Amino acid sequence: MIGRKFQRNIEDFVCGNCGAQIKGDGYTNHCPFCLWSKHVDKNPGDRREECQGMMKPISIQAKKGKQVILHKCQKCGVEKTNKVSETDDFEKILELMKRNFNS
Repeated sequence: MIGRKFQRNIEDFVCGNCGAQIKGDGYTNHCPFCLWSKHVDKNPGDRREECQGMMKPISIQAKKGKQVILHKCQKCGVEKTNKVSETDDFEKILELMKRNFNS
């Protein structure tokens, strides 16, 4: 059985959505410019997911008093949350919040 314990991986990556070069810090799990992610983990940080689909940011939610981005995989449909980061583009966060409010 695979545990759910977080595994920190310090990795730089190129965003599969907007092409930005991202410098990872071990906690980076989405692009701070467009907020898209990639379906790479079965459990946080393990990099064992075979899907590898792009994960679209679909909403901002509150979870345990913190803001999180809900991502939906465009390949398999799984939904996962990622914490909003201080480095995330605030305008993109606001756009996502407005989109949720208007739908």
